[in-house]
Amino acid sequence: MSDSPIPAEDPRDEAPQFVLPLVVRIERDAPPARTDALETSARAVLTLLGDERALGDGEWADAVRNWEDARIRKVVRRARGAEWRRAGTLPGITVTGKSAQVRVFPPIPLDGWPKDLARLQVSGTELDDPEPPLDADRAEPVLWLNPELAMSAGKTMAQTGHGAQLAWWALSEESRAAWRDAGYPLSVRTAGPAQWTRLTHSGLPLVRDAGFTEIAPGSCTVVADHPALRRSGPLGC
Repeated sequence: MSDSPIPAEDPRDEAPQFVLPLVVRIERDAPPARTDALETSARAVLTLLGDERALGDGEWADAVRNWEDARIRKVVRRARGAEWRRAGTLPGITVTGKSAQVRVFPPIPLDGWPKDLARLQVSGTELDDPEPPLDADRAEPVLWLNPELAMSAGKTMAQTGHGAQLAWWALSEESRAAWRDAGYPLSVRTAGPAQWTRLTHSGLPLVRDAGFTEIAPGSCTVVADHPALRRSGPLGC
């Protein structure tokens, strides 16, 4: 699922376009739970952003800067069996949840996909939760989904990645370090209608989709509710 949270007709389109590849492991006989895949995808994005290879003079730092200077596009593809093993040989980071595995790779040019990733399918990422998720622990970050939008699991994985990234950008260095040291705890939940209205007016980081796939341009998809941002008061989105 290809995605970007920057509204259409943005001046950043004039910059070279990069994309952050994410691959979710979906075996036929053991697919991950949907909510765990959404949370693992978000943690994978954070893990790359906080990795020393993506910072300063690290080997991935230039690619990350080029990507962040344009649209922060993310593409979610699925793999199983030998496909997953081949993807694991490319430079990247695998993040494991309770049932999900997601591998995140350093950003690449939009038209520069390695063949072992380019051949992977974008469609077919529909997932379900065997049981309804428990209530979110609001002492930890929560990525709230818009209750009025229906999105595939792949699309939603990209959106939760966007939400986590906007929260990361909004945090102080101290708060980023604390989140990283704790292992990037977070949960993904769907807000209630009234709660969603309050959240979108809270000043917390808000993802607005560019509308390339599935939903209309400008749709609000995720609010990133991090305790450190609540304490510091409203922020621009």
